[in-house]
Amino acid sequence: MLVVAVVGALITTLIGLRYAGEREASAVDTVIEDVLVGAVGSGDLAWLLVMPSEPQVVLPLAALLATVCLVQRRWRGAAFAAAAPLLAVALNTWVLKPAFGRLAEGHLAYPSGHTVSIVAVSAVLVLLARPGVARWVAAVVGAAVSLGVGVALVTLDFHYPTDVLGGIAFALTVVPLVALALRRFGSEVGTRDSEGAIHAD
Repeated sequence: MLVVAVVGALITTLIGLRYAGEREASAVDTVIEDVLVGAVGSGDLAWLLVMPSEPQVVLPLAALLATVCLVQRRWRGAAFAAAAPLLAVALNTWVLKPAFGRLAEGHLAYPSGHTVSIVAVSAVLVLLARPGVARWVAAVVGAAVSLGVGVALVTLDFHYPTDVLGGIAFALTVVPLVALALRRFGSEVGTRDSEGAIHAD
């Protein structure tokens, strides 16, 4: 997980520095956007795909994951489900976006907050799922939903493709780091999980 976090941080930083302060799509963004608009369009399908990243969907999902962990007495799992997405979104909104200052349609766009939120919750679900079939299903579903959200954000002109890529990278930076921190300092968070880890190994 540490390798994933380091790679995610590097990608987030490199893209952010490359497009810091810019107000228009890059040539790469334009090419990708044209392909996605041609494939998906910007109609009802795009609006349907972006829905899972809306606060009224992603926040209850994170709360549900934390609640399930509490019911199962997986204290660190509950802390993880609550803290990781919240920390990722907060850092993205109040630190990264102002720091990089990239604009799209007049708003701070990099990294994409919708992408950060859905990828963070999806990654939390994967790490909380039991190893084996459940974890693979969580990974496939999470990746598919996150991909759909990313495509919709671009085709609806909410974000540039590189904003979405940065959002994925940042979520995959924060979530593994929170998981590692809770494993390392688990005794300070609460009672040890019966399995001794955040996920049900």
